[in-house]
Amino acid sequence: MKLGHAIWDGNIVFASVAVPVKLHPAVREGRVQFHLLHRHDLVKLQRQMVCAYDGAMVPVEDQVRGFELEDGKYILVDPADLKRFDPEASRTIEVHEFVPARQIDPVYLEYSYYLEPGPHAEGYGALVTALSDRGLAGVCTWTMRKRSYVGALGTGGKLLRLYTLRHAGEVITAAVPKMPVAALSARELKVGADLINQMTGRFRPRQFEDKHQEQLRKLIDRKARGRTIRVRRPRHVAPTAPGRLLEVLEAGLKRVA
Repeated sequence: MKLGHAIWDGNIVFASVAVPVKLHPAVREGRVQFHLLHRHDLVKLQRQMVCAYDGAMVPVEDQVRGFELEDGKYILVDPADLKRFDPEASRTIEVHEFVPARQIDPVYLEYSYYLEPGPHAEGYGALVTALSDRGLAGVCTWTMRKRSYVGALGTGGKLLRLYTLRHAGEVITAAVPKMPVAALSARELKVGADLINQMTGRFRPRQFEDKHQEQLRKLIDRKARGRTIRVRRPRHVAPTAPGRLLEVLEAGLKRVA
């Protein structure tokens, strides 16, 4: 696996141990990107800041940051004020504690990175083995590009992985919805369990592709060659009526058997 150019390098530090690493993005944006053009001459449009009061274009030197306290009332924040809160530059991923990886709710996960061993990283393999064998993740903090992050240090195969975590205040706690009361028969429960068992397998992400992006690329390719493309209509499925649950489950079981 070729990781490409590292976007950050430093050391994983815990207790008196320091492991040099290089950080690489684990995902890349695959969406088709469009540009806004002028319909008449097909020249790319430029974004400009315009005053909503007089309609005049505002140059950069006359633009200031403001925080809205209430409707139409702002306080101004000077760039020098913001700079005072810039985190101190660092080349350290500091591990504060190790926790069972299963305890980290996926809702907290934000971005994913690979950590490649840096020069003289003798402890890299040992750290991978220790975390993997014990099912642990390291809760850590680091600074990158003038921003501080909290994250989880984990493993994937023989590589260390780093996940940025959302702060607790960013996660919405969902109330348990009221479930409709329906007494299921033993037959319905058994057929439902059998259907789930028949459909159980390994996670294979490559079997699911972004159909929308694929259609967009086909559209662009055909337009580039002067051809058109037919777009399929979405499929609509009605909810299963409670009285037909067993019938639908048994039909589904026959299809996957």
